[in-house]
Amino acid sequence: MRVVERELSEPVSLCLPNGRLNPDSVGWSRTPLHDTDRIGRGAYCWGRNKRWEYWGMVTPTHVLALTVSSLDYASVHEIYVLDRATLQPRSISAVSPLSGSVQLPGTLGAGPVRARTKTLTIGIDELDAATRLTASAHGVEFDIVAARPVGHESLSVVVPWTTRLFQYTVKDVARPLTGSVTIDGNTLTLEPGTSWAVLDHGRGRWPYDMRWNWGAASGTVDGRTLGVQVGGTWTDGTGSTENALYVDGRIHKISEELTWTYNESDWLAPWRIHGDTADLRFVPFFDRVSTMNLLVLTGDTHQCFGHYEGWMLDDTGKRVTVDGIEGWAEAVHNRW
Repeated sequence: MRVVERELSEPVSLCLPNGRLNPDSVGWSRTPLHDTDRIGRGAYCWGRNKRWEYWGMVTPTHVLALTVSSLDYASVHEIYVLDRATLQPRSISAVSPLSGSVQLPGTLGAGPVRARTKTLTIGIDELDAATRLTASAHGVEFDIVAARPVGHESLSVVVPWTTRLFQYTVKDVARPLTGSVTIDGNTLTLEPGTSWAVLDHGRGRWPYDMRWNWGAASGTVDGRTLGVQVGGTWTDGTGSTENALYVDGRIHKISEELTWTYNESDWLAPWRIHGDTADLRFVPFFDRVSTMNLLVLTGDTHQCFGHYEGWMLDDTGKRVTVDGIEGWAEAVHNRW
């Protein structure tokens, strides 16, 4: 289903002074424009506030990820490494009560991100035209820089469920990587043009029970840097979507609720994400299964890594082929 979305071009506060959704903030932008400082501050809507930074990275030899998050009553952090040759994953995670283990700026880029527990440390720092990602846990060290090329755009979207519950998301794909990852004493050097990062930045107030789909991919096709950003289920019926094609850093917005088709009995079978403005086939090679059951906090995630085939429309209505670019597609059910 096509939707009509408003493109924002001026700074705006996500919340009204009373904590509810500012209707003027609903829309999407090519750069982060939203002040989200009220999310997670004070007693208003305590327990529904969700704040996180997730960085997913794909290299020729490994899939990497960092998560720093605060869910009000708990903080959840993770360092993840998948060896693509052996398909052996390593996950170092930590769950701590409340938000004592985490430092998250109220608004994207307004300060450093930190997570520190007995099992891991994670740091995220904005530099000039780049973001530095550092992490340390038993046997794993990250020191990675995700460049932000000149003219590079990111997709910012406000998804309104109600005036009390809403989400601000920034999806920033096709960020070129340099730096190094050391795993059990073996150092991997990341090369630009072959290694890519995607940021999922979130600030919002969520319903307790929620399902969502998300897919992202980055790479080069015919000399152009391409990125795929698609999502569904959680945005359906809100009038907002998080679908976009990136071509050499510019966003081509896909204002359509795309249809997701996948086999929950065989997660490694090809997925299809399609509509009038896109027809994508996602071919997985690995299913990352993650479950959590901490009474009030439960989660069930299938995040499949693989490559995309097919096309998306650019702003002129031309089909852009994305065959071969790598990333993931996921299906998540959280009670949080």
